[in-house]
Amino acid sequence: MAERIYPGDSPPSSGEHSNPKPAPPSSDKPIPQPGTYVVQIPKDQVYRVPPPENARRYAHLSKCKSSRSTCCRCCCCLLTTILSLLLAAAIAAAVIYFVLKPEAPNYSVESVAIKGFNLTSPSPLSPEFDVTVRADNGNDKIGIYYEKGSSVNVYYQDVNLSNGALPVFYQPTNNVTLFETALKGSGIELTAASLRSISNDQNKGTVPFTLKLRAPVKIKAGSVKTWKITVKVTCKITVDKLTAASKIVSKDCDYGVDLW
Repeated sequence: MAERIYPGDSPPSSGEHSNPKPAPPSSDKPIPQPGTYVVQIPKDQVYRVPPPENARRYAHLSKCKSSRSTCCRCCCCLLTTILSLLLAAAIAAAVIYFVLKPEAPNYSVESVAIKGFNLTSPSPLSPEFDVTVRADNGNDKIGIYYEKGSSVNVYYQDVNLSNGALPVFYQPTNNVTLFETALKGSGIELTAASLRSISNDQNKGTVPFTLKLRAPVKIKAGSVKTWKITVKVTCKITVDKLTAASKIVSKDCDYGVDLW
């Protein structure tokens, strides 16, 4: 005869006997209470909505993420533009170099006439230097405009003895120009050590001076003129005596350019 099964956990009434059944094995999963249902939904159909207390933070983070994305795109575009401009400038410079084949001009000091050195007088010195500078432009397609604002200074050791400027002129292609400049100084006071040093140098016939030349120039190639470029020339010269008949014993000039 079949046994009767009662719902829930109600025991059978007295007088009726039933064989006890073994308890089901325990499980880690929670057992739903009577009257409840378990609904299973695939994960790809579950939509996560932040709780109300986190909704504002979620909106803020979403906005920040969008802003960062826009900023990254702008930075990438700017970087691409800069790289493109640099590449174009490099290509243009290469083309100009191979077409014009520019050569640096050569500068040297040809002669120096010196006046105003009375080393036996206690009065301040008023030295004068008449300097002849040789500029050699060996370029076939490039001319040089020497602009206003140049400076020429003569130093003994670290003392600036005299100063002046170059004339304003245009030097055409394949041209050698000799230009003279008068450099003057006044109220120059040398220390006792410097006076002894320069006197000894004159007695030996080797008086060293340093000439520094700075000249703003513009380069002309065809009908195109560049912006102002500063030519820097530093010459180490040695003369035999401090007179108008002085002769150059040795000379060495270095040349440089400031493009901006």
